[in-house]
Amino acid sequence: MTENPFTSLFRYGVDAPGFVASTSALGAACALTAAARPFRGRAAVAALGAGLLAQAGIHLHTTLRGKLRVWERELDALELRGDERLLDVGCGRGAVLIGAARRLPRGRAVGVDLWATKDQSGNTPAATLANATAAGVRDRIEVHTADVTELPFPEADFDLVTSALVIHNIPTAAARLRAVDEALRVLRPGGRLLLADISPMVRRYAAHLGAGTVRPLGPAYWYGGPWLSVSMLELRKPEGLRG
Repeated sequence: MTENPFTSLFRYGVDAPGFVASTSALGAACALTAAARPFRGRAAVAALGAGLLAQAGIHLHTTLRGKLRVWERELDALELRGDERLLDVGCGRGAVLIGAARRLPRGRAVGVDLWATKDQSGNTPAATLANATAAGVRDRIEVHTADVTELPFPEADFDLVTSALVIHNIPTAAARLRAVDEALRVLRPGGRLLLADISPMVRRYAAHLGAGTVRPLGPAYWYGGPWLSVSMLELRKPEGLRG
């Protein structure tokens, strides 16, 4: 049976659905107000409405298309052997987890999340596993409910750790840095960490670790504009690195 294109488009949900919904609603309200009748400041209200609608559109493009293309590029660049053990921290509905699993025919892709729907629409373990089944990689994937500041895995358990737009959702700075330390703790020496997040946050993570390179991921990973851009922290864990 042919899959509904609408269902396919929204397979991995919408990031921060409340934010994009409120931005869209406010933008539409401004546009309709400006169109209804002339008033002082009408041009400014119309411009605000157009700007908010444009931001919502860019956000939707990023969450539905742009980030997927970026992660395909990033995973391809790893040139995986195919037998690695990977952890995706904050896996959500599985966009990165499943993309990695496709490249691990003899490996294992493990995802953890607390399944908050305010951070991603329709975020449940069942949705992630259904997406893995649809992608033909269910046998390579497992998911766990776990706090990313206290991962339920031993040290040096994974060859690769990934994370996409998760750690900034943790409410305190100290807890965010604990999550970064945990991601590094479960990574084996010589393993690689790829951590994508809001750009200023990523620079703080890198400064905390004292290691790795930070690079912007470009307009395809803007949540509305360059003021909400995403960067990648990438490092290979050397012997003796903290965590």
